[in-house]
Amino acid sequence: MELTVVMPCLNEAETVEICVRKALDCMREHGIDGEVVIADNGSTDGSQQLARDAGARVVHIQEKGYGNALIGGIRAARGKFVMMGDADDSYDFTGLLPFVEELRAGAELVMGNRFKGGIAPGAMPPLHKYLGNPVLSFVGRLFFRSKIGDFHCGLRGFRRDSILKLGLQTGGMEFASEMVVKATLAKLDIREVPTTLSPDGRSRPPHLRSWRDGWRHLRFLLLYSPRWLFFIPGLLMMAVGLLASAILVTGPVRIGDLAFDVDTLVGTSALVVIGFQAALFALFTKVYAAEEGFLPESRRIRKLIDFMSLEKGLVIGGVLAVAGLAGLIASLVHWQVNNFGELDPRQSLRIVVPAATALIMSFQAIFATLFISILGIRRTKETPFDVAASAAEEAAEAVNREKASSH
Repeated sequence: MELTVVMPCLNEAETVEICVRKALDCMREHGIDGEVVIADNGSTDGSQQLARDAGARVVHIQEKGYGNALIGGIRAARGKFVMMGDADDSYDFTGLLPFVEELRAGAELVMGNRFKGGIAPGAMPPLHKYLGNPVLSFVGRLFFRSKIGDFHCGLRGFRRDSILKLGLQTGGMEFASEMVVKATLAKLDIREVPTTLSPDGRSRPPHLRSWRDGWRHLRFLLLYSPRWLFFIPGLLMMAVGLLASAILVTGPVRIGDLAFDVDTLVGTSALVVIGFQAALFALFTKVYAAEEGFLPESRRIRKLIDFMSLEKGLVIGGVLAVAGLAGLIASLVHWQVNNFGELDPRQSLRIVVPAATALIMSFQAIFATLFISILGIRRTKETPFDVAASAAEEAAEAVNREKASSH
């Protein structure tokens, strides 16, 4: 079978029948050997029987959620290619041929683009049309260097085997983003075709919740991009903190009526520490995600880890620690000069704060190097408990064979 059209369904009695008929008619018209699978997510309005009567195959998906329904439907598909689309009659199931032609030409994921194909009046709320979809699609393109213009178009086609290899896991609406992001990271052949969006044919409100589901999409994009979640903000904080601290160490700074002194120095030093910690978290996340298979391995990160051995990390941490201790010794000398009496904070803190910052960063660097070394330890697939259990099973089988041979 060449094509399976998968439609997630939860109480779509008003529209599921016409969607199924449109898809089947399109496949018959263009000579496509295919089927329609309704991934039912617990409908109580008779949608299942209406879909069967229209010629679809219904599979029941117990795990609730848009993503869970689609994953179940994709796994149940018999076609080499899969088209997915909502069963609310908002997508044009008579226009499947351009998707199939791209798939036949070697594409592994073909995305519809509603902004190029046309959005009918009333088909998309203004909040989604002018803010939600454009902003989230821009974030996706920025974070993952994708060329997709409409990250959240629900009408898309793909090679079933290629998508199943991605190990998609999200069960909610963010499934749409996960597919594009993981396909991009896996360097699949992704293409885009214009498609249209019409007002859905339901009388009830949609399942989509604008702010909740929008946040889930954004959260997913952030979690899968340690560079933008941790590294770039951390780098900016470190740069601003270091520059401001270097200026304030030399003396107070006035800008008009505003005076910046040692109290600001404490804040800028904290900014350096926070930024350094964020950059380390980016490194931790990349190493862990690559080891566990969540994200592809980065060549830059691998080169950095190979260069930055445990010993080199300890040396760098040690150098920072020496600098910090030198600063603390200088502060003690400064105190001695004043006969161990009361000090002017504006003078003493200019020595103590940078020294304390260097000490904090030294321990962060040492602990980070140790932690990355632990993350880099290769695990075997079998644990000691698995090996012991296998040995016990083999021993039991040997005893049984001896008993059988004696009889």
